[in-house]
Amino acid sequence: MKMINLVNRAGVFTLILLFVFQSCSSSNDTGDDTPVNPAPTNLTIQVDVIGKTAENPNGDGSGKIKLTLNATNALSYKVLINNELKEITTGELTYEFTASGTNNYPISVSAYNGTKFINTSTTVNVFVARKIIWADEFNVDGAPDTSKWGYNTGTGDGWGNNELQYYTTRSENVKIEGGLLKITAIREDYMGSKYTSTRMLTKGKFSFKYGRAEVRAKLPAGGGTWPAFWLLGDNIDTVPWPGCGEIDILESVGNNPNVIHSSLHSPGRSGNTPDTKTTTAPNSTTEFHIYAAEWSAESIKFFVDDNLFYTYKNSSTTPFNANFFVIINFAMGGNFGGAVDPNFKSATYEVDYVRVYN
Repeated sequence: MKMINLVNRAGVFTLILLFVFQSCSSSNDTGDDTPVNPAPTNLTIQVDVIGKTAENPNGDGSGKIKLTLNATNALSYKVLINNELKEITTGELTYEFTASGTNNYPISVSAYNGTKFINTSTTVNVFVARKIIWADEFNVDGAPDTSKWGYNTGTGDGWGNNELQYYTTRSENVKIEGGLLKITAIREDYMGSKYTSTRMLTKGKFSFKYGRAEVRAKLPAGGGTWPAFWLLGDNIDTVPWPGCGEIDILESVGNNPNVIHSSLHSPGRSGNTPDTKTTTAPNSTTEFHIYAAEWSAESIKFFVDDNLFYTYKNSSTTPFNANFFVIINFAMGGNFGGAVDPNFKSATYEVDYVRVYN
């Protein structure tokens, strides 16, 4: 009895398959060429700038926009915006620009149905208000904040510059006092070196791509002193210097007081780089000045007290289009610092704040 039922069921299943096959064959015989995945058509892009008003036609400064995409037969979209590729299926995308100022951005959109697609493009003007994305105001006395700063210690074989100091984390060399970060270089015999000092960095704690970095500082005095504020490529562990790139916002040497150097180092333009300019900061060892760089995909601009003195033309072929971290250090002597005054005993590099803006 069970065997008969199985046979009957098998026969019925076979008839169903034959019917489906014949139906499909009959349908194909009609010559209907309707594609299974028709290409999308009628692609439109609606761009809404958040906070846009008659008084603020480029938005409220948040840098946010909302894209609404629509196309007949589209199952997914690809959006190229600010050199980033976004893939979505809903037809809606919210995006936030971070480069400060008012900028015009191209937007390219492709609508897909399987392998078939169409594309179109538009542009949008967006205003982004400048805001701080990272800072240390050095307002708490004691050691620097370890959540923000790490250290390079030791001689580093002269750190590639034949420098003379041994970098430490001792309070004698680095501390926060009275709202200031104080890095002090001392003439002393220490671990085989004749001088001690400190080199602080945000590697592994903070890095950024594009924006404004600035320091308000009073520089140390004395022949052989070499304070600096600079940025180094975050990929230095896998792309050794100078491939990782270096942006020197502030360098000054006591043997040539009040002269401020800003430079860039990259492959083929390292060491004695041609990408460098100088300006003066009067009374730099007795007064505070603001040293800054504004960095974008198009340029890197260097300022002292908001006076622009050097513009470097950036491009996609340089290392200066990836994340960089911040370094503050006070070196002694070396290839750039030069001879140390034989009467030198100590000097202090004072920093009021370090700020990084979008």
